[in-house]
Amino acid sequence: MAQIPKLSETTPDDYARLGMKSGLEIHQQLATRKKLFCRCPVVRPYVEEYDAEILRHMRPTLSELGEYDGTALMEFKTKKEIIYQIRNETVCTYEMDDTPPFELNQDALDIALEVTMLLGCNLVSEVHIARKQYLDGSIPTGFQRTTILGVDGSIPYQGRRIGIRQLGLEEDACREVSDAGHLRTYRTDRLGFALIESVTYPDMRTPQEVAEVAQILRWLARSTGKMHTGIGAGRQDVNVSIEGGRRVEIKGVSRIRAIPLLVHNEAFRQAALLEIKAELERRGIAAASFRADVSNVTELVAGTQYYPLAKALRDGLEARAVVLRGFRGILSWRTQPETTFAKEISDRVRVIACLTRLPNIAHSDQEGETLSSTEWTRIKKATRAGDKDTVVLVWGDRRDVETGAGEIALRAREALEGVPNETRQALPDGTNGFERILPGPDRMYPDTDLPPLAITEERIERIRATMAERPWDRAARYEGLGLSRETAGLMSRAPERFLFDRLAGAKAYPPRALAGLILGRVRHLRRRGALPLFDDERFAATVAAASAAKAPAETLLPLVEKTCGAEGLEPAAAIAALDIKQPARAKKDIAVFLEKVQRPEIEREKLERHVMGLVMEKFRGALPGKAIAEIVSAFAG
Repeated sequence: MAQIPKLSETTPDDYARLGMKSGLEIHQQLATRKKLFCRCPVVRPYVEEYDAEILRHMRPTLSELGEYDGTALMEFKTKKEIIYQIRNETVCTYEMDDTPPFELNQDALDIALEVTMLLGCNLVSEVHIARKQYLDGSIPTGFQRTTILGVDGSIPYQGRRIGIRQLGLEEDACREVSDAGHLRTYRTDRLGFALIESVTYPDMRTPQEVAEVAQILRWLARSTGKMHTGIGAGRQDVNVSIEGGRRVEIKGVSRIRAIPLLVHNEAFRQAALLEIKAELERRGIAAASFRADVSNVTELVAGTQYYPLAKALRDGLEARAVVLRGFRGILSWRTQPETTFAKEISDRVRVIACLTRLPNIAHSDQEGETLSSTEWTRIKKATRAGDKDTVVLVWGDRRDVETGAGEIALRAREALEGVPNETRQALPDGTNGFERILPGPDRMYPDTDLPPLAITEERIERIRATMAERPWDRAARYEGLGLSRETAGLMSRAPERFLFDRLAGAKAYPPRALAGLILGRVRHLRRRGALPLFDDERFAATVAAASAAKAPAETLLPLVEKTCGAEGLEPAAAIAALDIKQPARAKKDIAVFLEKVQRPEIEREKLERHVMGLVMEKFRGALPGKAIAEIVSAFAG
């Protein structure tokens, strides 16, 4: 029951002792005009308005082998009603499963194949569409159409290779609006968007590595210039396991910087669950001897002052007591920061029994406000709970409270196995909560509406001819141009990289000066809105005009401010307005100016600083700073 260590205090050796390993599933929306399997337009950003609502109930279907997927059965147990908020402009009958799919979007396929090739994957010879069941309602049809385009690729990372298991192309799901009780609401504004999924092998060994690899994969996809960016356009699922544990998927991580803490907490959550398993074994509790007895205690707690339970009873709800034999103290076991094993049980009750008003359980080992000791004694006596047992209370309507009691017993039994296979939800504080049972292979089956599509050599060569440069290859090229490693890395993934390539290729100014200008002051001014007329053509024309006038690199920034700022001057007019001179004339003008400068009786170093300030105030940009410094130094000497 030790405290969970802080992320900042945990070393790679600590994770190695846990046997931690982690993998990623990176989802990225493709910037296509149409959706993946219909011809509805892709409209971004997302909007809040909608024209109609559709009600659906989801039911599981048998797999090709005549079996039900465990996740589908779990979702069916929730008895959810699903509301879809739709816009006429962006949803059609295909997405409501009333008409067959259109042919796969060929533009999306080309983009996805390009990323597959950038990852070095072995391409499939034929595209086969499969259906993946989703009974949480996130897709109105109850399944997602998906396909695998390549397998067994890799990316470089810190002197080693991170394996890419596969890359898939699939349709995006709905956006959840709310989920309370038995009603879940979705908005269909991103439904059907083309989406790639890059899946790594579990090759990362620390939380920081997971985030860094996620960033590399994000940069690689964006290097094509064919990805959506912004809120919701990219999402990460993180898979974590430790020695003796099981793979747990943390779903829908929207921010890469949130990954390290999520991975860290999940690794130590699994370690805590394994400690609980070992403790139960020491107590002699096994699957054969496990007991969880359920009793209706509504009348016993009728006069309680514990507000959550009292309110439920006033609303006509019922209470059940689940006695977990031999579990005393287990629900108070620390599993995540500020979190105990009781939350593992509460989450199951919330998700599967739909008892979403929290708190939804109370237990006899609980610290803080709960039932009185007299009430607990009365319940224990009525349920024949002993000193080594824990009593868990749950309340709700008759159907939900029975489901909740069953889930309490089920999750307690799973504690005997250690770590259950789960998909978990990322929470803002870096912890995670139960979302659903981890899906199995039975959720996938072939789609019979679409025929296989051959990937021809001609298509592959056409894509390869215009394929994007990998960020790490581009960074190496930029280092060869004289950029520092840090600047080369920044420029290799910057949106301005194509503009930089164009200007560096003209060889008018040193690449280091151009990179510093583009990534530094110009980017800052653009973000402030101080360069409203900025575009690549206007900027390039300004640089070209400055080069023709033999203007030093120091003049580029004030020129850009004149041409791309509010004044909107043409480059020639900006050069004239700034009175930019040829180097020889500039040197002569500075010499004439210095003849008129009085030399105060101060030490040389101070004199140089004083005179340099005077000259820069009048002639900034007329010559490179180094050249001006040499003239001033000669004057002071």
